[in-house]
Amino acid sequence: MLYKANRLLLQTRLQVLSPNFGNRMKLNLHGPGDQYHIRAYRPGAITVNDQLFYRSLVIGGGELLADWAPQHIGELQAEHLAPILEMAPEVVLIGTGERLVFPDRMLTAPLYGRGIGVEIMDTGAACRTYNVLISEGRAVVAALIIEAGPQPER
Repeated sequence: MLYKANRLLLQTRLQVLSPNFGNRMKLNLHGPGDQYHIRAYRPGAITVNDQLFYRSLVIGGGELLADWAPQHIGELQAEHLAPILEMAPEVVLIGTGERLVFPDRMLTAPLYGRGIGVEIMDTGAACRTYNVLISEGRAVVAALIIEAGPQPER
């Protein structure tokens, strides 16, 4: 019986009545089709769900912008943040590549002006932080710079 209950939980979304409070509690199991999760990071590459990326990207819970223009933090321009603003996050993580480098404050001013929290960190730390925040159900977007390096042959 326990096996069937666990199997049902893993295959479907359930609504459970709490016997103590009479309130409904919705339990959701998010699969790879529901949200984007970072599965792996190494200098020069990030795996999102089951797809490998070698160029900078922007990732939110249900949105992914591949081939984001800046390939180095020095290339970041205000117009690169426009798609992030459209995602309406509560927090933006900017991964600056292999090393932590703070961008000009004027670049992040439009985010602060809309009340969006901004955290600057190296890309590895941004990947880990994104996964924690997305697992908590936060409206987070990670703008991840993947510095160009040698790519494997396909």
